[in-house]
Amino acid sequence: MKHLSIVQHTQSEWLGAIEDHLEGRGVRFSYFRPFTSGGSLPNVMTLGDGLVLVGGGTWGAATPEHQPPWLDAEVRLTRACLMMGKPVIGFGLGSQILAIAADGSAAPSALAIETGMATRTRPDALDGFLPERYPSIVYMRDRPVPPSYADILARHDDGSPALFGIGAGSFGFAGHPGLRPAMIEDLIMEFDDAPADCADALPRIRELAKPLEDALVPIMTGLVRACGWMDASPA
Repeated sequence: MKHLSIVQHTQSEWLGAIEDHLEGRGVRFSYFRPFTSGGSLPNVMTLGDGLVLVGGGTWGAATPEHQPPWLDAEVRLTRACLMMGKPVIGFGLGSQILAIAADGSAAPSALAIETGMATRTRPDALDGFLPERYPSIVYMRDRPVPPSYADILARHDDGSPALFGIGAGSFGFAGHPGLRPAMIEDLIMEFDDAPADCADALPRIRELAKPLEDALVPIMTGLVRACGWMDASPA
């Protein structure tokens, strides 16, 4: 049975709807919460069949005063996973950490909430399962800058990377494909700092909830295949 290690950076943001897809395939997972008292990152030698780095709320990898205290350790962990050939999936802040670990970087940017669409760059993205166009809801400070060798699989309408691949089995999403609207509401309440246009964005996020849920079905099929989790029990 496959097992994934999930690094959670805030109380409010977690796997969301992705949990159902993993459980339906018999893929187990454990959360690690370094932001809690006594919390820690997983051990690279025992983390299992993959590492998932979820979003970070107001944390950012490029703005010094907003970097999480464990950032360097998490970059080292991610780099070790890449060197060992273990899949790494990053959402939001997690995509920044993946980019840095893969010899890319992160660029400073104000905390923002974006409700847009992403368009795949080629039909074989995620083994052909990435939708041609799908919602991408981004709640993030700073932005990932993938390394030059990264495979940009989808872009937002402004041209920025929505999804990039590192090697054969690691992927960085600017948004969270399993996001539930309540996560954004909880993030706003969890931190004093929040994007100025949250009130305008929340209705749009609720409108996109069903399209996001629908897009997650093929996205998870593609991720499971690309990451080598296919021998898990089918849904």
